[in-house]
Amino acid sequence: MIKKVTAGDQSPEEEAEMSFLDHLEELRWVIIKALISIVIFAAVVYIFHDLFFETVMFAHTKDSFPTYRFFCNIGACFGPPEFEIIQTQMGEQFFTALKVSFWVGLIISFPYVFHQIWSFIKPGLYPNERKAARGVVFVCSSLFLIGILFGYFIMAPFAIKFLAGYTVGLSTVNNSTSLSSFVNYLTMFTIPTGILFQLPVLVYFLAKVGLLTADFMRQYRKHAFVIILILAAIITPPDIVTQFLIGVPVYFLYEISINIAKRTERKRQKELDNL
Repeated sequence: MIKKVTAGDQSPEEEAEMSFLDHLEELRWVIIKALISIVIFAAVVYIFHDLFFETVMFAHTKDSFPTYRFFCNIGACFGPPEFEIIQTQMGEQFFTALKVSFWVGLIISFPYVFHQIWSFIKPGLYPNERKAARGVVFVCSSLFLIGILFGYFIMAPFAIKFLAGYTVGLSTVNNSTSLSSFVNYLTMFTIPTGILFQLPVLVYFLAKVGLLTADFMRQYRKHAFVIILILAAIITPPDIVTQFLIGVPVYFLYEISINIAKRTERKRQKELDNL
């Protein structure tokens, strides 16, 4: 039998029992509610897909994009290259619209989806563990959104400028790309970045359970920087500028995570001393 925590200061062993099937039923409803949330937002995006594609997905192809305007205002003007987005397969626009609607629905509903997942996990924690994880939904959702916005406004313009504007000196090569390729790259610049920005939260929980220490992170700081650059190279195009655009902020989060791990260790040690 599996135990479940309800409320109060009791430990999991002191709470009412839940069968394995009860947990499966609870998990099923968590998944259903999360999917319903994603589908609702995805449906809204799909209904207004013409407006969404024109103002959001294709915004990087226009000189009026905020990032281009910002750099022009500070004297480092650059804009989107001239290229054409074309359909190369039958139904490409339809299926691309469905795919984009799903991903945007997931991004918008991420706080609710994560809250549902956390509500399933939370009852299995001890009171002190629940207290330590207070605000985790807000923190994770905020970091995910910041990562998405960073990828959209910082990474994507530079990457599109490089990839769409790169030439091999052959006049017979037309500068164009398929719709699905453009959308896939834009997705790659945003969602993985939002996931990478969860690094401080991951470090916090690993430090909380004693699997990671600040000294270990300091000792392997150089190795971590190399690994971060490798990950940045995987999720970004072969452009050194774009690679550093994601690598440097993630490494900055790594340095912040060292302080988080240090503070978490101190609190954990105090808890152990009070036992």
